[in-house]
Amino acid sequence: MTVPVLDNRVYLGELTFREITVIDTHEPIIEAAQFAEAEKILTIRSDGHTHRAASDSDYYLTSRMRCPQCGKAMLGSNAQGRNRTYRYYTCFTRLRYSRTRCDAPRLDADALDPAILTALADFYRDHQQLIADAVHHARQRHHSSHSDRAGELATVQTDLTHTDQAIDRYLAAFERGTLDEETLATRVAALRTKQKQLRRRHTELTAQIDDEPVMPPRATLRKIANHIDTIIDTGTDLQRKALVEALIHEVKILGPGRFQPIFKVPRPEASETSAAALPATTRPKGAVRTMTNMVGRVGLEPTTDGL
Repeated sequence: MTVPVLDNRVYLGELTFREITVIDTHEPIIEAAQFAEAEKILTIRSDGHTHRAASDSDYYLTSRMRCPQCGKAMLGSNAQGRNRTYRYYTCFTRLRYSRTRCDAPRLDADALDPAILTALADFYRDHQQLIADAVHHARQRHHSSHSDRAGELATVQTDLTHTDQAIDRYLAAFERGTLDEETLATRVAALRTKQKQLRRRHTELTAQIDDEPVMPPRATLRKIANHIDTIIDTGTDLQRKALVEALIHEVKILGPGRFQPIFKVPRPEASETSAAALPATTRPKGAVRTMTNMVGRVGLEPTTDGL
């Protein structure tokens, strides 16, 4: 029986013998993120996955949590009781294989989802100083890397100038009749390729240098908090899931009933109004809007306990 590439961990650089796995044994040919996404898709599509989630949009934290024991994604799943359907987040390994491969406990999605959303709303309403501290640290990191970027930018600019000059010299030689057309085409084509690469890197470095984190105005944070409340109270499952994707980087599982959400902070230019920064309250043609510009990964919210 053949094993599909995206279902074989050998292609990640791992080897397993008699339940002992050794990593980094050889050069992987598939990125870990791509492999994990394929595992998720295969699990959801698997005919044997009888307890899979009825709808991924019903599980707001899908792709935001990793199993604390094996590191795999926690996926939405359900189980039918006598009088109701129970919703869980279950480790991919446990879902795909069994508890013998990973016995991490399932998490009660009906308790965890609203608790994390409540923590998100409280964060934007009551912890603006923590946001200011996060932005301050982000600015320090930005400044510490500024000199390295500025040095590379100067080097790129020098190389770009030399490349432009070389192209001009070849063209001038061709006009004087000291360079044939075939040689001109070959050499200029190579220089044009280098020129494009240098210009692209010049643009990237310039944007990174100019992209200094800035604290959003407090009025903007209040608008975001109010918009979060509106989506929590009256939004659809799809809108709440989009809210999580826009404002929560991940949720760490610290232990039984203990979780730590790591939030994202919008840049002021991306959130001058709450509607520009967050999922729309009324979805246009079934779509939702999310933020694209963030300060970065910020873990500020106190641990969420008691679930």
